[in-house]
Amino acid sequence: MNVQFKKGVLELCVLVLISKKDQYGYELAQNISKQIDVAEGTLYPLLRRLTKEDYFTTYLVESNEGPSRKYYTLTDKGREYMDSLVKEWREFKANVDELIGEGLQDDE
Repeated sequence: MNVQFKKGVLELCVLVLISKKDQYGYELAQNISKQIDVAEGTLYPLLRRLTKEDYFTTYLVESNEGPSRKYYTLTDKGREYMDSLVKEWREFKANVDELIGEGLQDDE
């Protein structure tokens, strides 16, 4: 997939996944990678920024497998932001799908 496509939707994917369940960074990277090939290195700066903008809060949980894990949880502000991005995405996707459909009809 095109790198610019991924960058454009990664923030939305992160917000949606964390809205379903609090997650730590590596867990989130694994869950996103099931659908979209993404490097962990691109995820952590995004998590820091979204936390700084008060869309997430964090808490630590002890781990039997190493150091404590920092979990991210969506704030009310984050949920509002996510909802607005989902709405924008759906409108954008519908418009792109329509343009593609019109373009492909011209090819027939």
